[in-house]
Amino acid sequence: MPQKIKSFDVLRSANQNIKNGLKTEDSGEEDNEQRNELEDPPLPSPKPGPGEHPLQFNYSLWFSRKSPGKHSTATSYDQNLKLVGTFASVEQFWKYYAHIVRPSDLTGHSDYHLFKEGIRPMWEDTANNKGGKWIVRLKKGLASRCWENLILAMLGEQFMVGEEICGAVISIRYQEDILSLWNRTACDQQTTSRIRDTLKRVLNLPPNTIMEYKTHTDSIKDNSSFRNTDIFMR
Repeated sequence: MPQKIKSFDVLRSANQNIKNGLKTEDSGEEDNEQRNELEDPPLPSPKPGPGEHPLQFNYSLWFSRKSPGKHSTATSYDQNLKLVGTFASVEQFWKYYAHIVRPSDLTGHSDYHLFKEGIRPMWEDTANNKGGKWIVRLKKGLASRCWENLILAMLGEQFMVGEEICGAVISIRYQEDILSLWNRTACDQQTTSRIRDTLKRVLNLPPNTIMEYKTHTDSIKDNSSFRNTDIFMR
């Protein structure tokens, strides 16, 4: 998809000076009210505008933030998910992306989720429940660059695995940040290996980087996204 990737680069430059308007980090009551207004997905499904560069799939951007001291359950997690918006073209994506807080500037226990339209970023979603995710742990300060590289590769269909990719998550934590890429079919080792290799390439990871793959079935069993994972060293 060289043409689409090129258009990303052009639009990246064009949107650098857009005024920062849509803030998704918790910074007060006004921000909470603004996010609440964005909870309901736009209807009908967005379509590329005249002259825009269409994506192969529509995507939705979500934000979540865990309150300190609160035990996470499936219900509370679902309630914390806030839909920022859904887009169908490169230009529509940049309109959202240019106005949100960068991952490295988020604080506390915060997550961005970028998933294909119609797939909620939850283990139990029918598109996810037989799948899993590749996990890359990042030193603090790398989240914004790695997140941008990953989502541009995902939107530009660089993984070349058909409809296997469901979405990506960047999780901001106190000691480290965690990047994960979700796919539909955990038992398809050939596909998961291809996803791993492409992920290493687009993130420019060193050869000795520790990567983890965890099925969503295991996550549901131990109610954990990142602990007790099978670790792959390549």
